[in-house]
Amino acid sequence: MYTTVKNWVARFKRGDFSTCVAPRPGRPKTVTTLEFIDQIHELILEYRRISAKSIAEQLGISRERVGSIINKDLDMWKFSAKWVPKLTTDQKRQRCQSSEQILEFFWCDPNDFLSRLLTMDETWSYHYDPETKQQSM
Repeated sequence: MYTTVKNWVARFKRGDFSTCVAPRPGRPKTVTTLEFIDQIHELILEYRRISAKSIAEQLGISRERVGSIINKDLDMWKFSAKWVPKLTTDQKRQRCQSSEQILEFFWCDPNDFLSRLLTMDETWSYHYDPETKQQSM
């Protein structure tokens, strides 16, 4: 505290009565700009298994800043070596309800379950029964 007051007195004696913080040379404190956020998002969408270290090297910013942008600004986290969006509580609840409904359909008629299941995207569900070694002989 004494040092701070001493520095202020020295500045006032030089005639510097400014109370604003003067801009300092060097790197800015933050690189969290829309351009960096968009670039990081595009890199992740291009290759979901990309590491934060690799992104930091490509963009020339710190790995910590990349991690902060991914977690706070893009709301993503790494799951099973892939970047995935974080789910809100409502999204989690809706997924649980949908899963329970699908499970109810299954218990109503397990044999005819797949023929009654309808998905709304272009996801293909493959069914594969591997043969044992004796069956394949």
